[in-house]
Amino acid sequence: MALSYKARKRWSLLFLLVGLPLYIVVAVSLVGLLPRPSFVLELLIYLGLGILWALPLKALFKGIGQADPDQD
Repeated sequence: MALSYKARKRWSLLFLLVGLPLYIVVAVSLVGLLPRPSFVLELLIYLGLGILWALPLKALFKGIGQADPDQD
């Protein structure tokens, strides 16, 4: 069943306020466990992780900035 606009908006807000900071802490902690790579490689790792979190949630965030289509 597809989520309503309000439900998607609430879930996206919850993820951005709670889930994303947790993801950042976990990502930085995991990269910190590795031996220190070169600056360029470390930058590429963080860029990849920065894009990776959004891919599975693309459908959730799609259309959130638009007006509510269910409202008259």
